[in-house]
Formats: sequence, C-alpha cells, structure tokens
Amino acid sequence: MTATPQPTLAPGSTAMPPAAQTPAPTAALQSGGPAPPPRRSLSPNQRAWARFKRNRLGYVSLLVFAVILVVTSLAEVVANDRPLVARYQGEWLFPIFSNPPETHFGGDFATPTDWNDPFIRERFERPGNFALHAPIPHSASSLNYFAKAPDPAPPGDGHWLGTDESGRDMLARLIYGFRISAWFGFALTAAGVAIGILAGALQGYFGGKVDLVAQRFIEIWNSVPELYLLIIFASIFEPSILLLLVLLALFGWVSLSDYVRAEFLRNRSLEFVKAARALGLSNAQIIWRHVLPNSMTPVITFLPFRMSASILALTSLDFLGLGVPPPTPSLGDLLRQGKENLDAWWITVPTFVVLVVTLLLLTFIGDALRDAFDTRKS
Repeated sequence: MTATPQPTLAPGSTAMPPAAQTPAPTAALQSGGPAPPPRRSLSPNQRAWARFKRNRLGYVSLLVFAVILVVTSLAEVVANDRPLVARYQGEWLFPIFSNPPETHFGGDFATPTDWNDPFIRERFERPGNFALHAPIPHSASSLNYFAKAPDPAPPGDGHWLGTDESGRDMLARLIYGFRISAWFGFALTAAGVAIGILAGALQGYFGGKVDLVAQRFIEIWNSVPELYLLIIFASIFEPSILLLLVLLALFGWVSLSDYVRAEFLRNRSLEFVKAARALGLSNAQIIWRHVLPNSMTPVITFLPFRMSASILALTSLDFLGLGVPPPTPSLGDLLRQGKENLDAWWITVPTFVVLVVTLLLLTFIGDALRDAFDTRKS
C-alpha cells in the first residue's frame, strides 16, 4: 500500500489545506437535491408544551380529563329521560328542548309527558312513530314511578348503577354532579387567580408600606374562621352556587398571592424592568407587559391543585348540607346518602371512585405542568 501524500504548508503560512477550507457536503447536495431548511427555533411556550407532552402520565391525564369534561358538559344529550327527537303521526318533535303535554299523544292530563309511562311507550311502538332516547334514558332528577324494586335499588331494571334513596338514577346523578363540581372548580379557580394575581402584584411590585400593610391585612383575613362564616351565611340566605362561589373566592386567593408576590419581588429588580422605567413606561405598563408575563410560571402550575381544592371544598360543603340545595345533583350529597345507606354500596363506591379519579387526574396534570415550566429541564 502507498501512503496518500499530505499537502504541506510553507513556513509561516496560515492557509488551510483545501480539504479543510471546504465544508463536507451534505447528503442532499451530493445527490443534487435541495438543501434541508434550517431548523426553526422554538418559543419558550412551545418548549414548555414539548416538555409537557414528554410527561406521558400528565399528557394522558389531560386528554382523559378533557374528554370527561366534554361528555359531562353535554349531560342533557348523554343522560335524559326525554327523547332527543321523536316522530308522532308524521310530526317531528324535539322533547329535549320542549316537552309536549300528555294530551298531545292522546292522554288525559295536560302535564308534561312522562316518557316512562307505559301508555306513552305503547303509543310510540306503533308503526310510523318512534322516539330516539339518550344513551342513558334518565336525567338527574327524573323518577320512575313504575319501578318495582324499593329505593335505593341495586343495579338493574334499566339503571346501570342503581338508584339513590329517592329513586333517581345513580349514573345520571354522577354525570350531572361531576359537571357541577368541575365547572364550579373552574369558576372558583378563575376568581381566586384574578384576585391573587392583583394582590400579589401590588405587594411585590411596590413593596415598602404597601407590602407591609397588605401582609398584615392577609394575616388578619386568614384568622377569620371560614367554615363558621359559611354556616352563618347559610342560615341567613338560601344556599346557592353563586353564594358559595362568592364566599369561597373571598378566601381562595391568599395562597396564590404569596407566590405572585415572591415572583414580583424578584423580577422588579432585574435589568429589563430598569430599562422599561428608563424608557418612561408607567407602572401599569411595566406590570402588565413585562413583570406579569415573567411571573406566571407559579400561577400556571398552581391551577390544577387549586381546582382540586375547589372540588373538594364543594364536595365537603355538600356533604355537610351547606352546599348546593337539593335536588341539585352533587358528589357530596351522594356521599352523604352513602353514609346513611351503608348497605347500598352502589351509592358510595362509584361516587368515591369518581372523586378519587378526578383528583388523581388533576394531580398528574399539575405535576406535568410543574416539570414543563421548570427551565432546568432539557
């Protein structure tokens, strides 16, 4: 074998060999094809979303929770004792929106039609008539007056999870109860986040006397017994979702304001804030455009855990009889019925499973968000 001669350089010359001067051609250039496009850099939010998707447990939990929320939000379509659409003697009806009286079908009473009535069922079994029912032919408050088993009845006889102590379908109660709990958690979380961000931003940005006075107020406000206040208001006013939302929102912002305050205290002394002040921007512009966007990481990671606390708060108050008034479906009311009917396992077990699965999904989502917004993660 003969050695390949290597190019030599003249003494003192800085020129590189020809092989070193020309970069190695890519496979695309060698084959005569176009050069690959340059790799596009990702924004911080896109990188955070990519880190979130890499957490399979959190990503799947988000998808499962979203599907459950969508299905329960359409509860009237999924579980309803009135048909979605019906055809009677050539006339199209939509009882899900407007339930006609029984006299419309040849009955004797002008009351809304009971679609479990054997007389009504017989009418729609005739040729040319039909009724398209929901997958679960029961609503959260409907009663089957023609049921044979005493209430609470075990699963069977058209009730997949049995009935509660009043004869209402358990599966329908769970679907409607979850919808109320989930959207109540969203509303309470949104209200608490809005108040918490405002309070924490003012304390952290201005500091000094503003921070000192606000901290003393928060200490006094935290000493107010929240449960006693709820009991007092429940004895004066009629319990409602709006009343619970207002009362719980008055106390649900404190823990978040501490995180926002700490972030604002850290960010207000950074160089970009000093540059914004030097450019003549007002305090409101600096807070809204610069400091707040850079202080949202603890807020976003806090949301699933705050929602879990909101759902638990509503469930606890319903269990104690201080929550939404009956017959509004709620998970706490079902747990109370299960405590009073220990032999009716079909009331306690499904409700407990729904509550535990919901809290687990939100916890996994919160852990994934915390990892996604951790800038130390690659």
